[in-house]
Amino acid sequence: MTTNEHLQAGHSGAAGEQVSVLLIADPGEPAALAERIADYLPERLQSPDRPERRWTTCVRRKPYLPDEQADFTDVIDTVDPSSEQEDIVVYLTDLPRREDTLPVVADVSFALISVAGVGGVRIERRIRTVTELALARVLGESELMPPGAARRYPCVQIKDGIRYLAPSGLRRLRLLSGMVRANRPWRLVTGLSKVLVGAFATGAIALATNTIWLFADTMGPWRMSAATVLSIVAMILWLLVEHELWERPKSPEERDRSVLYNTATVVTLVIGVIVLHVALFGLLLFTACLTLPPELLSRILGHGVNFSDYLTLAWLLASIATIGGALGSGLEDDAVREAAYGVRQRQRIEQTRQPSNEAG
Repeated sequence: MTTNEHLQAGHSGAAGEQVSVLLIADPGEPAALAERIADYLPERLQSPDRPERRWTTCVRRKPYLPDEQADFTDVIDTVDPSSEQEDIVVYLTDLPRREDTLPVVADVSFALISVAGVGGVRIERRIRTVTELALARVLGESELMPPGAARRYPCVQIKDGIRYLAPSGLRRLRLLSGMVRANRPWRLVTGLSKVLVGAFATGAIALATNTIWLFADTMGPWRMSAATVLSIVAMILWLLVEHELWERPKSPEERDRSVLYNTATVVTLVIGVIVLHVALFGLLLFTACLTLPPELLSRILGHGVNFSDYLTLAWLLASIATIGGALGSGLEDDAVREAAYGVRQRQRIEQTRQPSNEAG
């Protein structure tokens, strides 16, 4: 049954026409967006020209989409919109869908929206716009389209509906930023709390060694910068290797996808580790100022000290502590693995295979 047929057969009566929308969302960022959009849609879609129409929304968290390259008909068969009691089904996924190399933001027969495709900034506003655009297309009511949305998102005809592409200009960068946003790097930072504690302990022990004071006083900004970069790179490499985050293509066709997934994972880790490094710097600077008297530091260094000497010392300590923290990163397996698209993809495939194996 098509959406229009469903509406014609459905919910009208003395109370007026009722249109129900089911938002299906992958767990994580799509689900959080779906919850907020569900609260927003009824009021936004209420039209003064049709006061008898009432909109209702509900949200279901479940990853139906097994793979970013899954054919649209396979997705429809998996979700089976005709079996739902709601009139319209909108599916939000965090997987990046593409047509060749062009990012796809939505496929519309029922509505399938790629959250990553809209980019990494103003994401909720853009998803709202794409959702309204998709609903207007599903219902065949152009008056529901947000102003300018049809021009902003170019569309092409596909076998089973309409496909909306990302706006022109920096499309691949927009997709990459959307994938990094979907990885939620801030959760990686909070998830590495045990690593932060272990790294801080490493830095605090090093703070008690006067050899470190001399190193910090003589290394100079270039060597200190090199030590910082090396410590961050070491931490990222350790996370990639220890948690098996690197996606290896199994065929030439998968190479482009693997490059995209690996780039998003590395950028996410870079953001998380840099924030961790800055946090360590702040903690160690506070500790050094609190516990290390200027007179003692001046006697070891052989010259008067000021606040810049404490900054330099904390800078070196943060680099040492970051490397020490890498050794404890194995304690945070779940938090780190959630930052990798390839890992989540493998988990998704395993979940979709389990029901069929149990049925067999």
